[in-house]
Amino acid sequence: MELQITGKNIELSPAVRHYIERKLGKLSRHLPNITESKVEISEEKTKSPQQHFVAQVTVDSNGTLLRSEVRGADLFTAIDKVVEVINRQIERYKGKRYEKGRGSSLARGGFSEAAAEKQPLRKVVKVKRFSVKPMSVAEAIDQMELLGHDFFLFFNADSEGLNLLYRRKDGNYGLIEPELG
Repeated sequence: MELQITGKNIELSPAVRHYIERKLGKLSRHLPNITESKVEISEEKTKSPQQHFVAQVTVDSNGTLLRSEVRGADLFTAIDKVVEVINRQIERYKGKRYEKGRGSSLARGGFSEAAAEKQPLRKVVKVKRFSVKPMSVAEAIDQMELLGHDFFLFFNADSEGLNLLYRRKDGNYGLIEPELG
């Protein structure tokens, strides 16, 4: 597992780097096919002392990305909390993969109607096609607001690619610019 540790607005001591390596080294026990882990620790000047340090972890497991971000008053507390969150995400991811592979078969212990009702089969029920015209981000925001949607797919004239604009919980907007990898 390749581990990248970066500090933003903060100089990370070797002791902190060792602590992060020790904590994240345990992740490979839960998910052995982790190819890369990125850790970014930043220090922000916030009014709230409980949100002074930000620890962000991104784990790549053969193309599946798991990400967590935690804020804390103390650097080590933020690291501990972010590792807990990423562990929960790994367990949830593993559980979904396990349930997906199990299926329901009479040979595996019988068919349960309650289990079938519990998780309905999800499928695409509608396909929508529309033409996309080149526009700026500001035009896309206006168009999204006019439509009353929470997201809007458009061709960004500035970056010359498809972008996804979405409304964040705080009322601001987010922009997703996909890259082919």
